[in-house]
Amino acid sequence: MSDLIVRTRAALARGSDESSDFDLNPDVTLAKGRNLRPAAVLAPIIANDTGYDLILTKRSSALKHHPGQIAFPGGKQDGNDADLIATALREAREEIGLPPEDVEVLGAFSHHETVTAFTVTPIVALITQEFDVVPEVGEVAEVFRVPLDHVLNPSNYIVQSRRWRGQRRSYYTVPYGPYYIWGATARILRTWTDALPNT
Repeated sequence: MSDLIVRTRAALARGSDESSDFDLNPDVTLAKGRNLRPAAVLAPIIANDTGYDLILTKRSSALKHHPGQIAFPGGKQDGNDADLIATALREAREEIGLPPEDVEVLGAFSHHETVTAFTVTPIVALITQEFDVVPEVGEVAEVFRVPLDHVLNPSNYIVQSRRWRGQRRSYYTVPYGPYYIWGATARILRTWTDALPNT
């Protein structure tokens, strides 16, 4: 088994710090008692010829929220979901056609708070076999893979900033080829990276 998978299992067992979209902006004060909606994303790892890939999506440019951004499959928890793992698995089936029976859940990292008032639980999982990718029409423009060792390498991260609601906001990015991975997705990946025990 890959060293990265072994270290990821150890990181999940040990746990991680909670994170938010505002971590690199210490001047931002988050209101106490704010109403955060529960959500979950699936971080699906699948074997390739030389190691492992992470499956990500590019959101449709027609969406109202976060159009064209790179994301994990996932979304808000529904009343019919037994728990947040069920949320992540349901969303992955809807968004990319991933059969739940092909998923081995490894564990979850701590919550991530988004600027859109969600508290997102990242569920990390191994995909046990290749599957037919079916992007959700109208929501997912593309499903693609990035090498796991790229997004879990701290030297590949860049801190950038832009103006948001009248203030300068800094955030992590971890670009890969034509894919600009940033925002909550990059922050969750950075939390995962930082949680890995040293070899």
